[in-house]
Amino acid sequence: MAKKKKDKKTLPEQVLDKHGVAYEPLELNALDLSEDEIAAKMDELGIQQSDIFKTLAVKGDKTGPLVAVVPLTKRLDMKKLAAVSGNKKTHMLPLKELVATTGYVHGANNPVGIWHNHGFPIYFAKEAETADYFLVSAGELGRSDKLNPKELATMINAPFADLTETEA
Repeated sequence: MAKKKKDKKTLPEQVLDKHGVAYEPLELNALDLSEDEIAAKMDELGIQQSDIFKTLAVKGDKTGPLVAVVPLTKRLDMKKLAAVSGNKKTHMLPLKELVATTGYVHGANNPVGIWHNHGFPIYFAKEAETADYFLVSAGELGRSDKLNPKELATMINAPFADLTETEA
């Protein structure tokens, strides 16, 4: 079910408020819905799957932890991320290290919270650069924030880059 969220604000939402970045909090609990119900809710909200971005925790051989924010519908290209981040190699952070490194469980990683708490380098996929909005996790499972990617990128000093695998 997807609806506007009225509960207590997450840490990332509090940080967005502090920096004056507008967002729309949403509850998106896809685990409880069928594919048809998910499609209907997305239609109701006026969003597409390509509007949803995932926040991926990665480790670089030179920089250590870093973050890539890419469309849910695409795959992160590790070589491209390595090139733009000054690493020779990058790999996904092992799941067992995720909470200790980012402070978030799998599925709840948020670029704002990670930036605020850890200051890791963050890179946004170029697909977000021209979008009016995108959805990222709000820092809790089932919660998302709809916001302007350019405003968020400016706030957390995240460059836009070619990060996704080329489709064959």
